[in-house]
Parts: sequence; structure tokens; C-alpha cells
Amino acid sequence: MERQIRIKAGSVVAVAELYNTKAAEAIWQALPFSSEVNTWGDEIYFRIPVEIGLESGQEIVDFGDLGYWPPGSAFCIFFGQTPMSNKDEIRAASAVDIFGKVVDDAKVFKNVKDGEKMTVERV
Repeated sequence: MERQIRIKAGSVVAVAELYNTKAAEAIWQALPFSSEVNTWGDEIYFRIPVEIGLESGQEIVDFGDLGYWPPGSAFCIFFGQTPMSNKDEIRAASAVDIFGKVVDDAKVFKNVKDGEKMTVERV
């Protein structure tokens, strides 16, 4: 079953699909939710009402990946380099579980500012 979500902040809207992981299932069950975003280089992260442990964490991620970061109970959107990146890689602050991918162009998230309200809902 394909599960898609809509991620919105101001005029920025993107659709993403969720994978078949424990984090994706927990997030799907918690939807909808809203939170104020934090930016960290070309990453957005925000606290969500999900608290689970790391399933198969990784620090190097791909453009458009959605990650769950257990230390902050955070939903992360990766759309470019972070302060931890080396060369052309995209690196999370610490291990995240990749639970989905932005279907649209993830570069739209460059227009989201620190402190903006972000809403995530089922499509």
C-alpha cells in the first residue's frame, strides 16, 4: 500500500511517500501534526508526537530523504548539505531512520524559514 503525505509551510507544499518501516508506521498513525521548524543548513527538522528508538540508522542520507531522529523526536527533511557534510555528501547530525522520500522537488524547502509552522497530513 502506497502511503503519501503532504508537507506544508506557508506557500511551500510538497508530497512525499512513506516506506515500509517502523518509523513510517508510527508517523502515519500520529498524523496529522504541526510544529515549528528548525533549519540546519539544507535540512529542516521539527519535533513530532512520535517517540521510538532507532531501527537501522544512518548518517549519510540522500537528497529528498525523510528521516526520524530519535534524540529530538524529530521529523527531518534533507534537501542539501548540512554543517556536518563533507564534500558532496548530505550528513545528518547523528543517525536517523530513513522512512520516506519527497516525491516533488525537495529544493522548495529552501524557502522555509526557521520558526515557521509546518503541517504534515495524509494525502
